[in-house]
Amino acid sequence: PTHPAMAAGSADRSSTLKRCLGVLRDARNDSEQFAALLLVTKAVRAGEVDAKTRRQIFDAIGFTFPNRLLTSRQPPAGCPEHTFRALGLTLLACFCTDPELAGHSQILNKIPTFNDILVSPSNPDSTSMIDDVYQCLSAVLATTRGPRELVTKGTVSALCQAYMNCGYGSDRALTLLLGLLAVAEAKCWQRDAPHLLAVLSKLSSDFLKAEDMTKFELCEVLSHFIPPLPPLTQDSQGRECLHRLYKALANVLGSKLSQSQRDPALKLAACLMQACGSEWIPAGNAGSKFLALLVNLACVEVRLTLEEPDPFDVEGKKEVVTACYVLIEMGIQECLREEKPLLEEEQKMQLMRIMEEAFGAVIFYLRQVKEEELQDPFIFASVRILGAWMAEETSSLKQEICELLPFLVRYAKKHFEEGNTAASLPQLEMVSTEGSSLPQDALRFLLPGFCHLTAEDRPRDILISEGAPALLCEYFLRQWEVLTSQPASLTPLTSTEMSLQTACGIFLNLVVTAPDLIRQDKTFSSLMDMLLKSLPLLLPQKDHLVLAANIATLGLLMARILASSAVLQGTQSAKEFFRATICFLSQAHTTQAAPGSDVLAVTVSPAYASAWADIGELWFLGMQALAGCVPLFPWLPQAVLQARWLEGLSELLTRVAPASVDFELITAFHGVLVELARASKPCRDVILSHHGGEWANLYGMAALEQCLTEQ
Repeated sequence: PTHPAMAAGSADRSSTLKRCLGVLRDARNDSEQFAALLLVTKAVRAGEVDAKTRRQIFDAIGFTFPNRLLTSRQPPAGCPEHTFRALGLTLLACFCTDPELAGHSQILNKIPTFNDILVSPSNPDSTSMIDDVYQCLSAVLATTRGPRELVTKGTVSALCQAYMNCGYGSDRALTLLLGLLAVAEAKCWQRDAPHLLAVLSKLSSDFLKAEDMTKFELCEVLSHFIPPLPPLTQDSQGRECLHRLYKALANVLGSKLSQSQRDPALKLAACLMQACGSEWIPAGNAGSKFLALLVNLACVEVRLTLEEPDPFDVEGKKEVVTACYVLIEMGIQECLREEKPLLEEEQKMQLMRIMEEAFGAVIFYLRQVKEEELQDPFIFASVRILGAWMAEETSSLKQEICELLPFLVRYAKKHFEEGNTAASLPQLEMVSTEGSSLPQDALRFLLPGFCHLTAEDRPRDILISEGAPALLCEYFLRQWEVLTSQPASLTPLTSTEMSLQTACGIFLNLVVTAPDLIRQDKTFSSLMDMLLKSLPLLLPQKDHLVLAANIATLGLLMARILASSAVLQGTQSAKEFFRATICFLSQAHTTQAAPGSDVLAVTVSPAYASAWADIGELWFLGMQALAGCVPLFPWLPQAVLQARWLEGLSELLTRVAPASVDFELITAFHGVLVELARASKPCRDVILSHHGGEWANLYGMAALEQCLTEQ
């Protein structure tokens, strides 16, 4: 049927559209409305509708009319089966060009309909519908709620099927998939791993087979398609994908390439390293050569970009150099790996030399950084990779690193202060992205290197002069707040807990090498107060034993230096801390029958056994520190008596074969026992009443034996 409004061939199209909109509002029957609608949708498809007219269309018909069209099953006489549905989708696609309408619940609840159209068999009559669906889905993806709605309503699997079917618009399905993965990767893989793996399998096969420039285009695509570790390594299809990617990358990177070809390949290799470590590289000669080639190429790229930096050139290369940093970090780890190493010793030595040259370039670049550039994520990536090198390689580039230390401390302080500011603000609008927008923690990556450097005179002096100890104390207090705000659980070691442990190592170095700093810097009094209060909370949680050992030992060593401070003058927190340290030290050893014998021997307690490699040295240091504290705190022997440690220790030494107790352990026990015997008559009495004179003689504890005899 033809409406008079459609006969105005020479009239202005805008005027015609307005008359049609009037008809849509005032139509007396479906026939008139349908005729006007045809002209409106024709204009929409031709791209002749501006934002104002689009809004007028919506105001005229709202969502009600498109909804009716989508559910109508009876097409007009002589029209294709999906006529009404196609018209409804065209209108929705038109509305979706308005971001406000794209996020409307009436659009979001059509997502299952959009999905159905994508997975239905396509024919020449349905191409316009598919175009409209992709336009709607793209608009939804760009909204705040869109990604979550798309994932939960099954769009990921629909897009995967559309891509795998290779039908009309399949390239747009892949583009949308990449967009979804960019903002909701973990949720996508959790919900639709089998479908995504099928797509990844096709992409990896195409990548391996390609012999033209599409190979490098696929590198770019695949870089955004590599999932977190489990789906790839726990599934046979995933492992096959990894093997194809390894073979294809080995072919690509082993060839002569231009820069534009090499960069995507390096970025893909870096994505695989981040997701899977080196698991995707097979063991053996070919795998070790490939890994060495990867690290070598990464080091060359870093040097070429950073040694003589032209600001314009560096700006365009930041993404690929950051990828190279990932490859170099894996190179560091593999050079240090002793169990089933991928690299041979000669390869390791060669790579360490090559990486040293690359880190020389990184240091050179960081020394040129201006104040206004400190917010650049690339600077953060450069500091982070340098931290990884400093953590493991302590002998090379010493002079250069010392010269860079003032910058590193200043940079870490700036990030820490910004992090504190951000943490104090209410966290809003964190719903649509998976990552946090908080400033990154630069100091965490520098701590292991600082731990090594504080053991040496020159770098330690530089760190002290730049205010690093005060920064580290503030950082420690902040990280403790973060740790205690997390629910107690048997989760794997967190980065927060690891940072606290490493910071303890730095403070231990300072206590031993710079006691005057501990005594004079008021920041350490605050740290001491925190240590006193934290250990009693931490020790009962057995999954935090390594951190507890660090805090106990550090607290004891600092207490010797700060014995006269107010917080240690018999306060409740001081007494609770020492009770906790006595508990930690006294429960570390027990008796156990030697294999194939009834003779008892001293052994590490089961609760301590798995962590002993990390805490054994701390335990011995803590015993020395406790012995040093006994003469300084008159109330300390009473705490030992209340814990009944002397009785337990007497029983331990009496029951076991003396030959089973090694000399270092005897020395540790002896040091504490002799100080207690000298400082406290009740302690001497308990030792004597438990045959202390006999076992002191038996174990060669001459000073204790003399003290007991004299008294």
